[in-house]
Amino acid sequence: MKHSLRAFRHRNYRLFFSGQSLSVIGSWTQQIAMSWLVYRLTGSAWLLGVTAFAGQFAILLIAPFGGIWADRLDRRKLLIVTQGLAMVQAIALAALTYAGLVEVWHVIVMAMLLGVVIAFDTPVRQSFTSEMVPSKQDLPSAIAFNAAMQNGGRMIGPTIAGILLTISSEAFCFLANGISKLAVIASLTMIVVAPHVKPLTKTRMWTSFREAVVYAWDLVPIRLLLPMVALLSFMVTPYLTLMPIFAAEIFTGGADTLGFLISGAGFGGIVGMVYLASRRDVRGLARWIVFASALAGAAIIGFAYSRLLPLSLVLITLTGFGIIIAANSTSQILQTIVADDKRGRVMSFFVMAFLGMQPIGSLAAGALASWIGATHTLALGGMCTIAGSYVLWRKLPLLRQHIQPIYTRLGIIPTQSPD
Repeated sequence: MKHSLRAFRHRNYRLFFSGQSLSVIGSWTQQIAMSWLVYRLTGSAWLLGVTAFAGQFAILLIAPFGGIWADRLDRRKLLIVTQGLAMVQAIALAALTYAGLVEVWHVIVMAMLLGVVIAFDTPVRQSFTSEMVPSKQDLPSAIAFNAAMQNGGRMIGPTIAGILLTISSEAFCFLANGISKLAVIASLTMIVVAPHVKPLTKTRMWTSFREAVVYAWDLVPIRLLLPMVALLSFMVTPYLTLMPIFAAEIFTGGADTLGFLISGAGFGGIVGMVYLASRRDVRGLARWIVFASALAGAAIIGFAYSRLLPLSLVLITLTGFGIIIAANSTSQILQTIVADDKRGRVMSFFVMAFLGMQPIGSLAAGALASWIGATHTLALGGMCTIAGSYVLWRKLPLLRQHIQPIYTRLGIIPTQSPD
């Protein structure tokens, strides 16, 4: 346990974790409330997909610019700005809902604006971790707990949303999210990082982006792992978009049932991150990426056809476990092997693969579910993910061939003394 918690030896990380945890819970509370509001107003699987698409499509287009900013500007100040904008968006949505003026297009537009904020915030936040935790030995613990924080929010936030939707309304969920952003803003103002003067550059943003693309393509581990994350995100994570259908139509429940199902996935993610935080280093994570991807695909197929709520909770927990193990094992490997001056841009590619592919998958899943049903849609995604994990398994020898010299150079794999 002491080894797992080594990231909390750093005061800056303790401050960030406490504030960001409340913010993440608020964000998940709002996300569930938005989905429930759209479904309550329309009953449309297609519009659920459109809302999810609007909320995250900007990540696919704008995240690279967030990565460029992360490599050029003060990351702490950038995070204060993005969190402040997220707070304004949540309060505006709450005001519209309280006034009884909210319509579906309002929710879609607000989701789109929030997606723009997230597109800048996420790569900056991920690359800021190495500033708060400068020790290479402690960095894997911090990355793991960042993901644990996200999944803790996924587990707690939907439960809170279910309770608030039962006793109050969607508007109160939006307001609670807006207030939660004050916690992370306060923590960021108290963080003190070592002065780091970033070199002034006259390189154009497009040139900087192209430089990072060439770097990422030439680094074989990135070239092999990011497509698996993108496939997993496109094929499996749309379960979040379709979950209101399972909660309301298959299990004949309400917002509380929706909250329990999403929380189950969050709990699986928490279990996965506890395991990742307990690991000594990043060696062996590539095998876990293959296994976890296949597990997520198989579990979502079982969930799609299950009609027993307890069994479905177990299967969605395994799905959450698999997604988070695969995605955050990839994140740990990338943040370990990537050069410091390119970390923000490369992590923006990870954000594009993991978060940016979700809206496209959600839109496709919403359209496909309207045609063949939510059950067959999720099952098809699971089968494609299993096929992708098999391809990556066949590429593991090539991956090891290219990644082991990097681990040796970084001291992760000790060099053998000459005889």
